[in-house]
Amino acid sequence: MKNYTITVNGTAYDVVVEEVEGKATPTAAATASAPAPKAAAPKQTAGGGAVKVTASVPGKVFKIEVKEGQAVKAGDTIVILESMKMEIPVVAPQDGAIATIDVTVGDSVENGDTLASMN
Repeated sequence: MKNYTITVNGTAYDVVVEEVEGKATPTAAATASAPAPKAAAPKQTAGGGAVKVTASVPGKVFKIEVKEGQAVKAGDTIVILESMKMEIPVVAPQDGAIATIDVTVGDSVENGDTLASMN
C-alpha cells in the first residue's frame, strides 16, 4: 500500500493505492483532506418558475427564441448568447413552459446569470 496526496482544483485528497499482482489500483479508502465543493444552488428570481435557465458563458444576449408561456421540450433553444464572436445556444434543461424571460437582446450576462425560468 502506498499513500499519496493528490490536489484537484485546489482540494487536496489523501489516496491509498494498493498494488495487486504488480499493478497499482486505487482502493475505496480515498479520503479528502478538505470538504468536496458543493453544487451551487440555482439562482432565484422574484416570481418565475421553479427551473432556472442560466448562462453557461459570459457574453451578450444575441437572440431570444421563445416567448413567456411557450411550451418547450428538453434541448429546445431558449436564448442565443454571443461570446467571443461565437453564437452559443442556451437550451431547455427539461420539458415545460417558459415562465419568465429575465433578459433582453443586447444585455451583458455573466456565467451563471439567470436568463429565463421554466415550470
